[in-house]
Amino acid sequence: MELEGFSERLMRHLDFIEYRRVETQEDFEDIERLRYKTYKAADMIPRSSSSMIDDADFDPHAYVFGIYYFEELVSTIRLHHVTPEHTLSQSSQVFPDVMEAYLEAGLTLIDPARFATDPAFVSELSVLPYITLRPSIVAAAYFKADRVLQPVRPAHAAFYKRVFYAETVVERRMTEVYGRELTLMATDTHTTGTKLLRRYPFFDSGVHERRMMFGRGEGHRSTPPLTILPSARLVAAGKISGAVAGRDY
Repeated sequence: MELEGFSERLMRHLDFIEYRRVETQEDFEDIERLRYKTYKAADMIPRSSSSMIDDADFDPHAYVFGIYYFEELVSTIRLHHVTPEHTLSQSSQVFPDVMEAYLEAGLTLIDPARFATDPAFVSELSVLPYITLRPSIVAAAYFKADRVLQPVRPAHAAFYKRVFYAETVVERRMTEVYGRELTLMATDTHTTGTKLLRRYPFFDSGVHERRMMFGRGEGHRSTPPLTILPSARLVAAGKISGAVAGRDY
């Protein structure tokens, strides 16, 4: 009952959320400011970087999102769709051996990075991490990925294990970029995907939302930024098919 109450609270907050795919220079400036504010507060500013925007943000397999609550930017995340043919990802910098093993096995991966939440909203909106990470689950459904990765600080590993059924792949490893240890975790979408969505229907999505988030034409940066309204409530109400109903996750 307690879990049902929490899931409904997540769903209620989602009613006031917009996801915007970042494509323009102006929007990237807003994202850079938010990343800097968040990483500065956590003392995680990259040691050798002069900017919080890098070449990986513009990779053809990168998807940068701004998350807006009542039309105010409150968080952001970048996702890479990693395949044996397209190997660029944030995790490959810290865990190259693991990434190589995954790709040699033919697996496809969703690799989140640049997770940033506005410190001013963290106490007001305690579910913000769930809302910010939701696109990684939507991406897994859209791309039919084998794993969703979670390169996280060791102190956060318990959260990902509890919520995303993530398994620890690398206990901890020092990073040169941040001068901090990171843990690599991974959610196996084949064994836990359906269980995850049934437990947290908030993470589910309809086909249209997935296409809005991750569909691209031939001109990678030619389309204007898209505003995407979450479809989880419509899926839960049975008005549209989601990943659980469509068995495509």
